Amino acid sequence: MSGAAECLRGDATAMARAVRTREVSAGALVEASLAHISATNGRVNAFTEVTASRARQRAALLDNQLAGDAPGLAAQPLLGVPFAVKNLFDIEGLATLAGSAIERERAPATADALLVQRLEAAGAVLVGALNMDEYAYGFTTENSHAGPVRNPHDLTRIAGGSSGGSGAAVAAGQVPLALGSDTNGSIRVPASLCGVFGLKPTFGRLPRTGSYPFISGLDHLGPFARSVRDLALSYDLMQGPESGGRRDPGCAQRGADPVLPSLAQGMDGLRVGVLGGYFQDHAQAEAWAAVQRVAQALHARETVELPMVEAGRAAAFLITNAEGGALHIDDLRRRAADFEPLSRDRFLAGALLPAAWIDRAQRVRRLYAQAVAGLFEHFDVLLAAATPCAATPIGTEWLALNGKRLPLRPSMGLLTQPFSCIGLPVCAVPVWPDEGLPIGVQVITAPWREDRALRVAAVLEAAGIARAPLASLTIGES
Repeated sequence: MSGAAECLRGDATAMARAVRTREVSAGALVEASLAHISATNGRVNAFTEVTASRARQRAALLDNQLAGDAPGLAAQPLLGVPFAVKNLFDIEGLATLAGSAIERERAPATADALLVQRLEAAGAVLVGALNMDEYAYGFTTENSHAGPVRNPHDLTRIAGGSSGGSGAAVAAGQVPLALGSDTNGSIRVPASLCGVFGLKPTFGRLPRTGSYPFISGLDHLGPFARSVRDLALSYDLMQGPESGGRRDPGCAQRGADPVLPSLAQGMDGLRVGVLGGYFQDHAQAEAWAAVQRVAQALHARETVELPMVEAGRAAAFLITNAEGGALHIDDLRRRAADFEPLSRDRFLAGALLPAAWIDRAQRVRRLYAQAVAGLFEHFDVLLAAATPCAATPIGTEWLALNGKRLPLRPSMGLLTQPFSCIGLPVCAVPVWPDEGLPIGVQVITAPWREDRALRVAAVLEAAGIARAPLASLTIGES
């Protein structure tokens, strides 16, 4: 077991290799993951459900098949690797909670989400479901139903949201891979605050079949990992449209474009710009310093402003508010008291917005997307901080930002929301100061160019600028 426990500290690629070469069994690796979850989750609160029985059965099946030299099994790239998913992904036999109390009363899912199926087809083993903001409407995962997720690097602080459990589980070493969703920043914010890598792909790139929706025109699904290679590998394994029908109407009917082979290409030919203006004004000194450190490593000297950025973010706010309110209007009418107070009031407000405002917001969003597209005629990659600051203490209500006092929870998405609302692919890379907690830097590219974002991330990782160390789980303990 000690070998499996040590193996769990590595990345998914190394874990699969160890299983493939019989250095460790899939069963031992899964047991190590389950034991670590049991030992740490009382402090971190990343998991809301641990699927131990299912995981053990699947690991035993993999080991039996491997012993019998089942054709093709040894080639599975995630053979025996434990992973977990935000609890808005369907898991067969469990109710899909989406961070709520109301959904606990719904019927269990009859099948796994499509992306869960794809990772398991590559040999991975699902070990559970992860905590999140209710209905994905938040940036801190201070969930009043399941309790707050605690940042593994300092248990007194937030993990970010809404995929807070996903970021925390990877940072804590409970699993090497996790899946989350990103509507306005919900992968990149926890990746930033927990110090792990996160990828929000192009809108429509990964099918959302079998996931609980938040805003259908803005929702993205994507992975978290502790290495760029694992991030790229898991992304490649999940690519491709649905076969046999289109249950996710937002999924692009586009074939897979593998990114793993491009990681070794480095910065050759890439033009990099640093986003200033709005993105500097809405970043504390520590966040801007992280961007400057990345820019220096990439020899990026040109600063550029994103056109229409504040109008674009305002449009995203209105669209999110209105569509979220419309989705939950029946439950808001019948049982408003059962909602998380932090999300209920925003859903109610969104349900009351005039239709004319939403029509205008959609037009602004389209114009904004067109304006931003022009920047990619001059740059291949853009850089910006992922969060205005590092992780704040749990319960913090206000954020001081360049002389302004802003509400913390929505403000954690100040720097991410402008990109998800127009569907751009973004990789969040964790940058650590000499002292203190990490802040992520967004590596932003044109639609369908995830390869470029991950190439840059790989360069930064190789240079030691971006890194995702395991949390000690001792800081901030009482």
